[in-house]
Amino acid sequence: MPLYICPTPIGNLEDITLRVLRILKESDVIFAEDTRRARILLSKYDIESKRLYSYNKDNWRKRIPLLESLLLEGKIVSLISDAGTPGISDMGVEAIRLCVDKDFKVEVLPGPTAFVPALLLSTFTPHPFLFYGFLPSQRGRRRKVLSSLKSLPFTLVFYEAPHRISESLCDILEVLGDRRGCLVREISKVHEEALRGKISELLERSKDLKGEMVLVIEGCLKEPEVKEDSLEDKILLLMKEGFSSKEIAQELHDKFGLSKKEVYKKVLELKGRGEF
Repeated sequence: MPLYICPTPIGNLEDITLRVLRILKESDVIFAEDTRRARILLSKYDIESKRLYSYNKDNWRKRIPLLESLLLEGKIVSLISDAGTPGISDMGVEAIRLCVDKDFKVEVLPGPTAFVPALLLSTFTPHPFLFYGFLPSQRGRRRKVLSSLKSLPFTLVFYEAPHRISESLCDILEVLGDRRGCLVREISKVHEEALRGKISELLERSKDLKGEMVLVIEGCLKEPEVKEDSLEDKILLLMKEGFSSKEIAQELHDKFGLSKKEVYKKVLELKGRGEF
C-alpha cells in the first residue's frame, strides 16, 4: 500500500476533499504533526478513532523506522500536518523521501494551501513566482537570503509569523527596496484580510497584527541601468575605500544586480589602464 499525504484545512473545516476524508477513514494508521489536534480534526468529520502516532520536527527520525515497518506490513498509512499539505512547512518530505528510496508508492493528494490564495489576492503575476516558505529567524541569515533574491524578476512568496513580521518587513525594505507587496493573514478564516501597498506602508500597518501570514512581494521589474562612466566612478570610489576586486564585484552585484563577472572584468580593465 502507498503512503498517503493528506492535506487538511488551514482554517475553514469545509476546505477538505472527499478523497482525503475517504482515505483517512480507510487508514489503519495516521501519522500526525500533533495527535491531539488530529483527534479533534477526525472527530469533526465523524472519523472513528485510529492508531495515531506523532510525527514532527522533534521526533521524525525515530518515527521513520516505524513508518517503514507499517508499510512493509501492508498497512494503509496516512500523514497529516496541523494545517495544509504535509511537507511544505514540516518534516513530511522526509517520509516521502523514505518511500522513494525504499520503492514504496506515495500518493500526494491535492488540497488546501495558503500560498496560492495569497498569490492570487496580491494581483501580482504568478508566471513565474518563487515560493520560499519561512525566512530565517536570524537577521543576518535573513538578509543574506533576501540579497540572493533581490535581482530575481519572480513574484516572491513568504510565510511569516506575526511576532516576526515587522522585523522581516524592515529587512525587506532595506534589502529589496520599497516594492509593492501584499500581506495576507488568516486565510479562509472569519477575519481573513489582504493588505496591499508599498513595503513601507505594510510595515506601518503590520504592528499588532495577529494570525498566520503570507507575504507576497513584487519581483524585480528590471535590472538597474548603470552607465559606463557611472560604473567606473563607483568602482574607483570603492577602490579608494580599500575594497578588493572581489569585494567590489560583490558590492555592486548586491546593490545594482550587476553581473559579478562583468564588474570584475571592468575592475581589471581600470587597473590595467593605471586608473588606480
